[in-house]
Amino acid sequence: MNQHVRTGRRDRGPKGRPLDDAALFEVRGLLEGQELRRDMLIEFLHLIQDTYGCISAAHIRALGELMRLPQAEIYEVASFYDHFDVVREGDAPPAPLTIRVCDSLSCMMAGSEKLISELEAGTDPSLMRVMRAPCMGRCATAPAARVGDREVDSASCDGILSLAREGGFDTVVPEYVSLYAYQEFGGYQLYDRVRNGDVSTDDLLLALSDSGLRGLGGAGFPAGKKWGFVRSYAGPRLMTVNGDEGEPGTFKDRYLLESDPHRALEGALIAAHAVEAERIYFYMRDEYPAVLEILRMEIAALEAAELITPGFIELRRGAGAYICGEESAMIESIEGKRGLPRHRPPYIAEVGLFGRPTLNHNVETLWWIRDIVENGPQWFADQGKPGHPGPRSWSVSGRVKEPGVILAPAGVTIRELIDDYCGGMADGHQFKAYLPGGASGGILPAKYDDVPLDFGGPLADLGSFVGSHAVVVLSDKDSVKDATLNLLKFFKHESCGQCTPCRSGTEKMVELLEREGPLDESAMRDLETVMRDASICGLGQAAPNPVNHLLVHFKDDL
Repeated sequence: MNQHVRTGRRDRGPKGRPLDDAALFEVRGLLEGQELRRDMLIEFLHLIQDTYGCISAAHIRALGELMRLPQAEIYEVASFYDHFDVVREGDAPPAPLTIRVCDSLSCMMAGSEKLISELEAGTDPSLMRVMRAPCMGRCATAPAARVGDREVDSASCDGILSLAREGGFDTVVPEYVSLYAYQEFGGYQLYDRVRNGDVSTDDLLLALSDSGLRGLGGAGFPAGKKWGFVRSYAGPRLMTVNGDEGEPGTFKDRYLLESDPHRALEGALIAAHAVEAERIYFYMRDEYPAVLEILRMEIAALEAAELITPGFIELRRGAGAYICGEESAMIESIEGKRGLPRHRPPYIAEVGLFGRPTLNHNVETLWWIRDIVENGPQWFADQGKPGHPGPRSWSVSGRVKEPGVILAPAGVTIRELIDDYCGGMADGHQFKAYLPGGASGGILPAKYDDVPLDFGGPLADLGSFVGSHAVVVLSDKDSVKDATLNLLKFFKHESCGQCTPCRSGTEKMVELLEREGPLDESAMRDLETVMRDASICGLGQAAPNPVNHLLVHFKDDL
């Protein structure tokens, strides 16, 4: 019997996937000169995807051979991220050209569903594929699309197909303030003073604390206090910059980096010096190809100018996962893993990237540091409304005449944003509702048009928050139920799947919203409670916010 078993195994051939010599040659060529570190896995997967348009099973086998990693480990990482096309044996590779159309709320309001239908009907699936995509950060010029690496604003079917026929798929980099131009107006002089000791770390901490600067990526934690926490833990320390701006309706960081990137880079260098970080990891979402190209060029320029040593700022590229905007999930992604949020405590200020104390900041938070130190903390505080320190960059989209990134005081109201900064409502539209803080911040009716928009306060009393300062304006032409369903579909798609309350909760909430007839409010309330109380991270905890507001404020839309 034992002999029979051994013979049977030998007849089946060797276990596992055989190594393909051609794939090994291809992958080895791509990785030539690279240090084969485990944390570089996602960067290497990008190289394969960019070169061959997909990641084949043979490529995974070859990459595992070179990196000494199990194929299963590589597969679970590659299949986690939306921008990697993993092709199994026997399956056809994807079409040569990918057209992504944003179907998030602002683009849905601008007609993305119609655009997707027209493209699907007018394209040859063997030559190009049409895919739905989450927010691309181009909400002010919705509907947005991406043809290859070419971003398309105010997209139309004819315009996209014309571009596809012309073959212009490369990234277009807008004009921006380069290193030389930035230095012409005093750029990096403050950083030099900080490095030389003319401005002490204590001075920096005091300036940040007195200014009232808070984290502007969503949580709103005081920046000076965060520096103090990180410094309190024994080094060596690291720093991360969170550029994974994925909240639907948010595009302020894209605008800042596409116009004046060195303000954020100088702020990052000053912050890293203050906490004695040995290296900065700049994590940027893959949906921003122009920003990625700008950062590559300007980080290289900083190295060439000897303002930083080679490798001190390491640019890491996301791969299409909203959850990586959560700081611990982002750290997991930088380490080359799936972007699964960590259980806390410990917090990343104590045990962060590679187990080291880590300072993490959003792009806009860093962007203000130079102004605060040069102009004084009181100057910054005075830019906000009384009791609401600081200016803010607001991403405003939807039914307004002049959407875009608006520089306005903290504590501004939605009515002021619409009338004083955005030219009023779009013609033929009456103000009905608004999202004060992207998908996570819920939906408030127009009657709350005088609520100061800031962290905490009256906005929090309404079960909402300002979050990433993404404001989407709805009108009498919009259904709040449809808007809520759109947001919940986004959360369902973007849930990392790690915890059941979020994974199954978002799926069940979408199902309840899609049912014909009256909504089962009792079931939705029970589900909301479970998601808030038991989800690991903010995605599952905040996902029910739009549903809560739909049930409380918009009965007519049901």
